[in-house]
Amino acid sequence: MRVDYRYGYHADAAYPAAIVNITNRCNLSCAHCFVFRDDNPNEAVSPRLEPSDDDMLATLRELRDRHGIGHMLWMGGEPLLRPRLLRAGVALFDHSTITTNGTLKLVDLGPGALYVVSLDGPRNINDGVRGAGSFDRVLANLRALPADFSTPIQVQCTVTPVNQAHLEDLLGELIDTPVGWMTFSFVVPSHGEQSELCWPTLEERMHAVREVQRLKAAYPGFVRNRARSLELMAPDLAPAVTARCPSKQYVLPLWLDGDSFTTPFCCYGNDVDCDRCGAWVVFDFAARIDATAADEARLDPQSAGA
Repeated sequence: MRVDYRYGYHADAAYPAAIVNITNRCNLSCAHCFVFRDDNPNEAVSPRLEPSDDDMLATLRELRDRHGIGHMLWMGGEPLLRPRLLRAGVALFDHSTITTNGTLKLVDLGPGALYVVSLDGPRNINDGVRGAGSFDRVLANLRALPADFSTPIQVQCTVTPVNQAHLEDLLGELIDTPVGWMTFSFVVPSHGEQSELCWPTLEERMHAVREVQRLKAAYPGFVRNRARSLELMAPDLAPAVTARCPSKQYVLPLWLDGDSFTTPFCCYGNDVDCDRCGAWVVFDFAARIDATAADEARLDPQSAGA
């Protein structure tokens, strides 16, 4: 498979992590899905016209060795529409994360992988965004998992103005399921987007950020957003994070475009409004970089008098 490096990504650069879109087919049509925006490579084709499992695996093996990729995030579309590819693919990388809508049967991929299941609120809120019946299908799949299912499960909720008042309701639905923990990401709008699913300003988003901070304090261990990542979302700090986006530095996005891969502007596609970005991956990376810098400063004797 050909790889078309664009938007500042390079064939000779090191990337410790990557995101790969293994299919543009999906069994849902979520209102806030960034993959299927008009300006992104996202044409869905029949399974027989997609690159074969063997071709895609060979390309990913080559990219792993070329870039030093240790962590692969598998996405779509819906990646569980290609279970054979997933089974073989996770064996290629030290760490694998599979992002899924959770409505299809989860395949046990072993304890070295992680499922991230997307849910965006309790039943009525979630189904308004993800489609009627989707919430119940996800919960039924989770509760039907066998006791010896070995792949850990995380739920990630995309926070929007529509669901920000219902986050604890979702959390309560998940406590007694096989879900190990959850995280909250914040919607990434497209350029110029003014819809009910995004905030006009960072200041208006802070009400939702403070709610996640409250939930993290109330459910320590279950809500796993880093405290520092939420602090960095404040209007006086967030612009510095997104201006030097750590995701663009450390994560190689591989989106399926016909029979090849292409790198979009960032993990969220070509038309993102970086100034209002609330992506978990961006602010989690920034928090980890902050923590590393602080640790190095403490260990550096020359920094003591700085």
